[in-house]
Amino acid sequence: MPDAVSRPPYVPVDILTPDRDITHGHFSHGDRVVVLRGVAGVELWGDAMTVVTPSWHTPTDEDGWRLRDPNGGQRTYVTAHPRYMVHLSRRCPDCLIHLRAMEDYLLPKVTDAGGLFDCGWYSLTALNQLVHTADARDRR
Repeated sequence: MPDAVSRPPYVPVDILTPDRDITHGHFSHGDRVVVLRGVAGVELWGDAMTVVTPSWHTPTDEDGWRLRDPNGGQRTYVTAHPRYMVHLSRRCPDCLIHLRAMEDYLLPKVTDAGGLFDCGWYSLTALNQLVHTADARDRR
């Protein structure tokens, strides 16, 4: 993740990812993926990771994938839901359609300010589960 990340004055709600219909089987071990997090200049930006192994995604109670961050650090491995991920290692139609829809939706909303912006759509649970704001739920 780049060091100089800020939040835009208006953070658009991600209305596309929560409704994305992508199955667990769409990804497999070794795939390189990106979790889109915001905008860098005039393009989308996110965290590039490698798919490692199937893993239960607790926040959604659905099948997920354990991902490895090649930069390591405190959170080298996280678990994510398939709808959060876009292929980097191959140009599949489903991921390209989602990427284009995100560009069409998001870029006009934040590119005027320039710079690198994290839209804050994701957080990590204590179990290193990546969770989208639309999937977060109170666990009292």
